[in-house]
Amino acid sequence: MTVRIGVLVSGTGTNLQALIDGFTGKTHAELAVVISNKETAQGLERAQAASIPSVYIDHRQKSRTHFDTELVNCLREHSVDWVVLAGFMRIVTPTLLNAFPERIINIHPSLLPSFPGSHAQRQAFESGVQVVGATVHFVDGGTDTGPIIAQAAVSRREDDNFDDLRDRILKVEHRLLPMVVSWAVEGRIKVNEGDVSVDLPEGDTRSFWGD
Repeated sequence: MTVRIGVLVSGTGTNLQALIDGFTGKTHAELAVVISNKETAQGLERAQAASIPSVYIDHRQKSRTHFDTELVNCLREHSVDWVVLAGFMRIVTPTLLNAFPERIINIHPSLLPSFPGSHAQRQAFESGVQVVGATVHFVDGGTDTGPIIAQAAVSRREDDNFDDLRDRILKVEHRLLPMVVSWAVEGRIKVNEGDVSVDLPEGDTRSFWGD
């Protein structure tokens, strides 16, 4: 059976592109729809270029619950099994969480629980920490507080400026997210009372250094 994935984006969609590149031609998984709350999001263009249904749902002048109801309806119309937040800049509500329990994952550009929320790379850079990275986690009702599935670390270099560090974090995101989504669609990820376990494929690991 082919597992159908819905991807939510708000911006350039580089993590979406990593998923497109990683899943094109696969028989066990399909990117079923890409949804954005931004009409001009480049992620929608990437979806269209890959012949993936793309949908714009305006979040303005709506409550979060109303907006999430429209999201759920669209995801269900496309028979989605898993939902991936790939640069989706909205806090989701129980309306979406309850529609896809333990089936919503997010990519975040820090080593959670450090630096949750927006502008995580900038916060990490300005704090002076020497190890940064990316996290894929289940989405819950908090801000980047859901159970962690996997992480990738990046070392800060002496000559790094902010753009250098941000770009290296993004590179590990592009490796980490497709790997975790593959685990999800293959049924390798289990959650038990908030604890995540993964039946890892040979060669994969739940944490790695990206540089």
